[in-house]
Amino acid sequence: MRRIIHLLVQVVSLVCIGILGAPASARPPDAAQIMAAPEPEVTLIAVGDLMLARSIGATLARDATASPFAAPAPILQRADITVGNLECALGTSGKRARKTYTFLGPPAAAASLADAGFDVLSLANNHSLDYGTTALDETMRLLDAAGIQHAGAGSDEAAAHRPATLEVRGLRLAFLAYVNTPAEGSFAAATWSARGNRPGVAWAVPKRIAADVAAARQAADLVIVLLHSGYENAQNPSQIQRVAAHAAIDAGAALVIGAHPHVLQGVEYYGSGVIAYSLGNFVFDGLYGRSETAILHVTLGRTGVRAIEWTPVVLRNGRPQPATGRQASAIRRRIERLSAMTLR
Repeated sequence: MRRIIHLLVQVVSLVCIGILGAPASARPPDAAQIMAAPEPEVTLIAVGDLMLARSIGATLARDATASPFAAPAPILQRADITVGNLECALGTSGKRARKTYTFLGPPAAAASLADAGFDVLSLANNHSLDYGTTALDETMRLLDAAGIQHAGAGSDEAAAHRPATLEVRGLRLAFLAYVNTPAEGSFAAATWSARGNRPGVAWAVPKRIAADVAAARQAADLVIVLLHSGYENAQNPSQIQRVAAHAAIDAGAALVIGAHPHVLQGVEYYGSGVIAYSLGNFVFDGLYGRSETAILHVTLGRTGVRAIEWTPVVLRNGRPQPATGRQASAIRRRIERLSAMTLR
């Protein structure tokens, strides 16, 4: 009976439409309405290095709810997309590499990252293989299980150079990640570069970056490159950083987000894109004197970056806390000064 009544209502509706014309809401939009339709807009938040080992990892291993992101989580969760650089491996497996600093965070860190709102993480850095390819594989499986996409490392060269992709509010975004860091004593991260069937990281060769970006642009509206490069504690980007970042923008990337120096560096408006050369640290214990950083907020449209702004942050015991008052103002002024220096 309900089906018969439903059919009768449809017939009556069709008759009424034929007599009276389609209601305004059912008519196709005219040219003016199409022109007035708002462009899609996506909010992206980016932060610097996320090192979830040492004391922070030990705390998470004891209590998985003891999130290092507790204070800034409401900010991180507000964006459509939140990204960062995972400056460690995650898991319990693998053999420690022969290098000065090695970082292995507990499995619980993956859920902590997801709960904080992270959507995409770069694995292209000088710590992803601190415990070998076994731990790299475990890291990727933990992130996959937590629903976090990753880029810049993989089980072979193709995987390491494959973009992480998201579609938000009708915009298709592709994230590529690369590393090019100086040698650390006898250790050179370049030896971890993925080659053919060999697992590893995506090394930041400008020509390869350009080719990857151009390929990603074929299927995406916007390409964002995460670049792990530069010299530690340097306020100005190195020539290697600049060349790699410029290659990405020249090839069609809308935004380059940098990490590795452990301190803030400036922003450059280059060509049709924006380059934030270093966002410093976001979660990182033991690096005293390098405790001021910032959250980068980016508004994206179909044609690229529409606006950026900053939330100043300080690290206390390696954990981020939004800065306030004079300290927040000082961090904003520092970013302005560093950006002016970048143009020289």
